[in-house]
Amino acid sequence: MTITNSETAPLFSTWIGAMRPRTLTMALAPVLVGAALAWLVAGKTHLAATLVAMLSAGCIQIATNLFNDAKDFERGGDGPDRLGPVRAAASGLLEPAAIKRAAVGAFALAACGGVYLIAVGGWPILLLGLASIVSGWAYTGGPWPISYSPFGEIFVIAFFGLAAVCGTYWLCAGELALAPVLAGCAVGLFAAGVLMVNNFRDAAADARVGRRTLAIVAGPARARWLFAAMMLAPFALLAPLAGAAPPNHMVVALGALPLAAMQARRLFVERPGPGLNGLLAQTAQTQALFSVLLCLGAVF
Repeated sequence: MTITNSETAPLFSTWIGAMRPRTLTMALAPVLVGAALAWLVAGKTHLAATLVAMLSAGCIQIATNLFNDAKDFERGGDGPDRLGPVRAAASGLLEPAAIKRAAVGAFALAACGGVYLIAVGGWPILLLGLASIVSGWAYTGGPWPISYSPFGEIFVIAFFGLAAVCGTYWLCAGELALAPVLAGCAVGLFAAGVLMVNNFRDAAADARVGRRTLAIVAGPARARWLFAAMMLAPFALLAPLAGAAPPNHMVVALGALPLAAMQARRLFVERPGPGLNGLLAQTAQTQALFSVLLCLGAVF
């Protein structure tokens, strides 16, 4: 891990790095998918609610990232053997207390957007928003942080897939249907794949601080197969998804299959280490591509 003098590091770029902007596609993509499906299945849309949902989802993602940065450092999880990108608290670039204050501010901004979304979608959106904020905090905070357990991937599928897609669909259509549930599972599985690569890469360092992530509990061989399933199962969901919606062209999402297959294979041949940083980014990009193609197929 590279240690950078906090007095010389550009402050703005340090904060941007701590927010991990490359992960924001994981929060934004399912919102777009939910809006596109509402247009296809229910013939309804709500542009303002969709935009506010994107902003709130992005704020929750940023807050979760910031809180993760500070709490992992405080728990000793970001030590000198870290293989991923430099973290602001662990490297001394930012004070953990300042990072946590920024996380609270991002959660507050998400809640402000949530007030409008509750006015549009009612009590289901209130419950969903509260659950999203609490889960964002509990991912690394509290006595039993989700990120230290084998349930992180389930959390990701639930909130970066089902909740985001179905919540946006509800905002636009005022009801639920099978299509957003299937699409939420598909998009969420890719997000879970991103987390699996992250935890597979960091397995040794995570075990040192007592983490029991799915990658650690399953072991390297099963973790590789689980990742392959996360990358390929979304394409198996395309057939029932197409059947749950009016005639559409969502099969164009198969265009992301070659990339997903290559990435699934790569985890079998790549040794745990910094070389997996590229695979992590590519997995997030595949989720984004799949989501965009799904939206295009639904709208056109």
